[in-house]
Amino acid sequence: MSSDSDFMRRALELADHAAEHEEVPVGAVLVRDGEIIGEGWNQVISAADPTAHAECVALRDAARRAGNYRLPGSTLYVTLEPCTMCVGALVHARVERLVFAAREPKAGVVCSRANALDADYYNHRVSWDEGVLAEDSAARLQAFFKARR
Repeated sequence: MSSDSDFMRRALELADHAAEHEEVPVGAVLVRDGEIIGEGWNQVISAADPTAHAECVALRDAARRAGNYRLPGSTLYVTLEPCTMCVGALVHARVERLVFAAREPKAGVVCSRANALDADYYNHRVSWDEGVLAEDSAARLQAFFKARR
């Protein structure tokens, strides 16, 4: 049986793939019933698409495979705390649980800048956990941005 750490390791591999393509190293996997049903990495530059964050790419992949934009019973593993857009996508897709590695102090809205998933006005609740392999994710991000300076 795979664990949160196992799935986050796969998300970190996808983050490495993003970095190899000069994208911010963020990766995501969507899991249901112990199986990966969607994968994504940041592709905003290469796809010329401001919505191509790793989370949205993984959700699109899973929805395409499932033939449904609703993904109940799923867990999204992502290497960085989601932004407002991605939190909205999780709610609309009916993702059950979010697990993220590192906090995003500038734009993360799960717990860093806001508590968007704790809002009582959404028609769906997404539970969340943080910190799984956070140091590994933070190190990748720091190295990426240090190399760009």
